[in-house]
Amino acid sequence: MVLHFLKNKSFLFQNIFYTGICIAALPFFTACEQSVAKEGENLKLENLEDLAQYVDPFIGTAKMGHTYPGATVPFGSIQLSPDTDTIPYAVDGKYNPDVYKYCAGYQYDDETIVGFSHTHFSGTGHSDLGDFLIMPTTGELKLNPGTETDPDSGYRSRFSHDDETAEPGYYSVLLKDYNIKAEMTASSRVGMHQYTFPKAGTSHIILDLVAGIYNYDDKNVWTFVRVENDTLVTGYRQTNGWARTRKVYFALSFDKPFKNYGRERYDQQVYGGFWRKFDQSRNFPEIAGEKIRMYFDFDTQANEKVKVKLAISPVSAEGALENMKKEIPHWNFEQVKKEARYEWNKELNKVIVKIDKREEMVNFYTAMYHAFLGPTEYMDTDGQYRGIDQGIHQAEGFTNYTSFSLWDTYRALHPLFNILQPKRNAHMVESMMAHSDQSVHTMLPVWSHYANENWCMIGYHSVSVIADAIVKGNAEFDQERALDAMVQTAKTGYYDGLQYYMDMGYVPEDKNGASVSKTLEYAYDDWAIAQAAKKLGRKDIYQEFIKRSENYRNVYDSKSGFMRPKLSDGSFKNEFDALDTHGQGFIEGNAWNYSLYVPHAPAEMIEMMGGKEKFSQHLDSLFTMDLPDKYFANTEDISQEGIIGNYVHGNEPSHHIIYLYNWTNTPWKAQDKIRMVLKDQYQSGADGLGGNDDFGQMSAWYIFSSLGFYPVAPGSEEYALGSPAVNEATINLENGKKFRVIAQNQSDENVFVEKVELNGKKLDKPFIYHSDIMKGGELKFYMTGTSTSL
Repeated sequence: MVLHFLKNKSFLFQNIFYTGICIAALPFFTACEQSVAKEGENLKLENLEDLAQYVDPFIGTAKMGHTYPGATVPFGSIQLSPDTDTIPYAVDGKYNPDVYKYCAGYQYDDETIVGFSHTHFSGTGHSDLGDFLIMPTTGELKLNPGTETDPDSGYRSRFSHDDETAEPGYYSVLLKDYNIKAEMTASSRVGMHQYTFPKAGTSHIILDLVAGIYNYDDKNVWTFVRVENDTLVTGYRQTNGWARTRKVYFALSFDKPFKNYGRERYDQQVYGGFWRKFDQSRNFPEIAGEKIRMYFDFDTQANEKVKVKLAISPVSAEGALENMKKEIPHWNFEQVKKEARYEWNKELNKVIVKIDKREEMVNFYTAMYHAFLGPTEYMDTDGQYRGIDQGIHQAEGFTNYTSFSLWDTYRALHPLFNILQPKRNAHMVESMMAHSDQSVHTMLPVWSHYANENWCMIGYHSVSVIADAIVKGNAEFDQERALDAMVQTAKTGYYDGLQYYMDMGYVPEDKNGASVSKTLEYAYDDWAIAQAAKKLGRKDIYQEFIKRSENYRNVYDSKSGFMRPKLSDGSFKNEFDALDTHGQGFIEGNAWNYSLYVPHAPAEMIEMMGGKEKFSQHLDSLFTMDLPDKYFANTEDISQEGIIGNYVHGNEPSHHIIYLYNWTNTPWKAQDKIRMVLKDQYQSGADGLGGNDDFGQMSAWYIFSSLGFYPVAPGSEEYALGSPAVNEATINLENGKKFRVIAQNQSDENVFVEKVELNGKKLDKPFIYHSDIMKGGELKFYMTGTSTSL
C-alpha cells in the first residue's frame, strides 16, 4: 500500500510522522477491510424481524423529552448526534434556564445545527458530555459556532427536517448553508461520518474541542491534540463539568489526506515567550491548551464523499486507536450502518409484539430503543477502563458500564433488564461493585458517569438493583461481596442525612432538606437489602434491615393523613401544604405523591392510611383533582410536564402508584388509568414524551405496562398485573424459553380485565412472579369494556 504522509512543505517536524503508532496502525486498516467487507456483504437478519423500521429516534427530541436522534448501537459508548446549540451554564453570572432544554444537545424546534458530537445522555434531567464536535463547511473558514439569531457569524448551518433522517444506527441531514449531506453511523466505540461535498473547491472539517453540553466558561480544564500524519489525529479532552474530573481520549482518522490544518488563534499570549519562535496556529503538530478549535482543509470535487472516523477511550489515545482498529478497521460506511441496524434488531427482537395500529408499534419499539441506550459500555476493547479513583483498571470477566441514573432507573429499567438483558444487568452490578471498591467512601454508585460520582438525587438505589438481581436469581457475581457492599453503603453516616436516619429513625427537616423523601427512600432501600440477605441466609442482616425498613411510619402524620416533615425535636413541622413541592420535605413531588411511596409494604401502608376503601378513594382523588395555578408560579415549565390531576407521571416517585389499586378491593380501577397514561404520556412525534425519559425509565414503564405487568417493588419476585395494550407479545428469553402475553378482545374500548389465566389456570390474585416468566409459558388476559374485578 502507499502510506500517505504530510506533503505540505510548510509542515514542521515531518519526520515524527514516520514513527510510532501510525505505521503499525494504518496497514492494519487496509488489510482488514476486504475480509470484513466480504463478511458484511453476507450480513442478513436471518430469523430476525426488521423491527428497527418501527423506531423513531425523533420521539422525545422536542420540549423536555431530552432524547437525541443520532447514531448509536445498543448500550454503545458512542452517541454520535447533532447539537443544535451549545448553551452556556451561566449568563452574566446568573444561571441560564435554557441549559435544561439542551441536556441531550438537540431541540427539535431549533433551525440550526452547530455540529455533531460523539457523547450524549439520553433523556436525563441534567447533562454533561458533548465531546469532540465535528462540523464540515465550505467557503470562508469560520472557527466560532455563531449564534442561533446570527448563524452566519459562525460555522453552524441552517437545516430542515424535510432533509433529515434518523433510524437505529444512522442519522443524516443536509446542511443547507453549505449544501453538504452529513451522514453518520457508529459501532460501540467509534463514530463514522460521511460528508458529501457539493462542488470543487476548498472544504473544511472543523474539530471543536471547546463545545460541550452544560458548558461552564471554565469547563475545559485541558485539551491536547497531536497531528500524527495527514490522515490521523489523536488527543484528549479533560473537563470539569457535572463530572468534576473527566478525561476522554480520541483518535480521529480521515480517508483522504488533508492539505492544511490549523487552530483558532485566541490571543497573542498563547504564542508568547519561548514559543514565539513557532506559529502554533497553523500546521503545528502538537497543540495544547484550554480552548482548542481545529480545522482541516481538503480539496474536494463535486459530490465527493469524505469519510471520518472518531474513536474514544477512557484510558489513552493508543486505546482509542486500538478500538478503531478492532471495531471499524475499514472505510465501508454502508457496512457499518448495516451492522448497527443488525445489532438493534437483535435487541428489539427480544420482544415480538402484535398491535393493530402502526403508531402504537412505533411507540413500543421506540420505547425499547430508548430503554437500551444506557447505561453505556465504558472500557476499551481490551477491557481496560478508568476507575473512580482515576486509576486504570482491567475488567475481568465482565463488561464495565457507566452512566447510572439510579434514582430513576432502579424502578423499572433494571427490573426490565433482569428479564430482557440479564447478562448485561449482572455486568452492570459488577461495575457498581468495582465503583465501590475504588471509592474512598466504599459506597456503591448514586449517580455516576465517566469515572465520577455526581451524588445526584437521593437514596442509595444501587442496592435495589443488586437486591433485585439476587432475589430473581440473576446474580452471576459474588453475592456475599455484593451484600457487604450494600450494607456498607447503607451505613455511611455522613451521606445525605443518613446518620440522622440511623440514629432517629427519620431524617429531620431542620437538619437536612428533602427529609421525608429521603426517609421513605432509605426505608425502601433497607427493605431491598433485607430481601437479599434473606435470600442468602444472612439472618442478622435481614433482621437489622427489615426493622430499618419500617422507618416510613416515623414520618406519617395520622391527623393529616400524609407523610409530613418532622423536626429534630420529634414534632411535625407546623407549616404544611400537601400540594406544595417547595420547603415541605420532598423532592420532585409533594405530600400527595410521596405519601404513597412505600412500595415494599403497600398492605401495611394502606392499613396505616385508613384501610382499603378509604385508600382507594384517596387514589381516585389523586387522578381527578385540579392543581391550582399557584403551585406552578415559582417553578419552571418542566414541572408541568407529565401531570394528570396531581398524578405526576413525569417524575418517577409516582410510577408505581396506579398499581397500588391491586392491594385494594378495586384493582380494576388501575386498568383504565394505565391505558390512559399509555396514550396520554407516550405519543408519536418529537414532542411525544410527557417529560424527560430519564435514561430509559419512562420507556421501561411503557414496556412493562403495555405487556400487562409492573414491578412495584424491585427486590421482590412479584409483578402487579394491569391492562395490556398489545394484542400479543412473545418475550424471547436469554435462557432459550419464550413467555407469551395474549390479550383477547383487546381494544381501545376494552381496557378492563375480566379474568387472567397463567398457563391455562385462572389467577385469583392480580399478581404473577418472576419465576413464572423465566420458566416460559403463557399469560392470557380476557379483556372487556366493563369494569370488573379479577
